[in-house]
Amino acid sequence: MSFSDNLKKARKDKGLSQEDLAELLEVSRQAVSKWEMGDGYPEVEKLLLISKRLNISLDTLLDTGVENDENPKNDNTSTELLITSPNENVIIKCIKVVSSQEFKTGKRSPKYALYGANGTSSLFGENSTFLAWYADKESISREISEIQTAMVSGADSYELKYSVKTQKHFCGIRIVH
Repeated sequence: MSFSDNLKKARKDKGLSQEDLAELLEVSRQAVSKWEMGDGYPEVEKLLLISKRLNISLDTLLDTGVENDENPKNDNTSTELLITSPNENVIIKCIKVVSSQEFKTGKRSPKYALYGANGTSSLFGENSTFLAWYADKESISREISEIQTAMVSGADSYELKYSVKTQKHFCGIRIVH
């Protein structure tokens, strides 16, 4: 599912109209409609607020279903890879990674997020863990490609190389240079 589908489902699951959600987020109904039609994305700060107000994790909200194509769903064997994210101080065993869609944010803010899934599920769907922020599509694509290569080659571990350090500011998340 896309971000727009995930947002619409989360909103409807809470029994909210677009107008209700717009009021909760202090945006226009047209902004919510635009996001749900896939014509745009909220800023990172609004994504955090959506997650909080709708009680949905960011990884679930942003899950686009992009996964490791070398590990077919009908295969009962999973290639696990221990992924270390030095910028976020995260270590997780993953069977797949998931990329967010592009965030329409400011020039100094990250554009993509990467999540790792370990194959376990809960009542709310597949469990995944936030791994890192990325400055651009090229960086996250290169990272996913190298993770896929590590999985296919049977590597035991992989350390993220192309993620960026970030810092929370009053106006959102900024890349630290």
